[in-house]
Amino acid sequence: MDRNSNSYTFIFSIIMVIVVGSGLAYTATSLKGLQDKNVLEEKMQNILATIGIQTERADAPAKYEQYIQEAIVLNHNGEVVEGVEAFAVDLNKEMDKPVEEQAFPLYVADVDGEKYYIIPLYGSGLWDAIWGYVSLKEDVNTIAGASFGHKAETPGLGAEITKEYFTKRFVDEKVMDESGNMIGVSVVKGYTGGNDKDDSKVDIISGATITSVGVSDMISERLKHYLPYFEKQGNVKVANN
Repeated sequence: MDRNSNSYTFIFSIIMVIVVGSGLAYTATSLKGLQDKNVLEEKMQNILATIGIQTERADAPAKYEQYIQEAIVLNHNGEVVEGVEAFAVDLNKEMDKPVEEQAFPLYVADVDGEKYYIIPLYGSGLWDAIWGYVSLKEDVNTIAGASFGHKAETPGLGAEITKEYFTKRFVDEKVMDESGNMIGVSVVKGYTGGNDKDDSKVDIISGATITSVGVSDMISERLKHYLPYFEKQGNVKVANN
């Protein structure tokens, strides 16, 4: 075949597309197991971080087994759903469903005899999805720790939600009012409350109002769905209104 002909160029292009495409597909398939493992270990890292356990990713599974007593999935009535793995629940997909059909993962930890409840979060930032975990102390009213992540927030602005200086602001904040209403934690521009941990408010990230509010919204939106479960445990007073 004439290498200078159009037909040769066309056939050669098709062959190269097939070869390259097959190579990429094989590479993606062969690496999927490793990618899934890395994602799982990173989730474990983030869960552990909310209860003050810092670890390298490779050591996360062992630490997770040490401190996490239960990983359960609840329905909207606070009942445990059997046969569903907590890590298998994709909150992005769940939140597209009616609340009555959603699954709510919950991780229960024990650190030196202290119990913690760790709740996954998912919401919207300025540009795309944000997510995280928040742990509650045994009174299920006091935040023990938090970790946040994002897909496309602006470096130096919204992306600061991942920084320790921001996540530390949530520690010891209360998520309920005195009547048992779930109010979450509000991020407030120009907050002047100092170290007041009873006002359920923290200072906003300067220049990242929308992302900061997104963090506040996803905390209050997600936590309220766990009240039926906590009520069944006898750990919290739920408001009647």
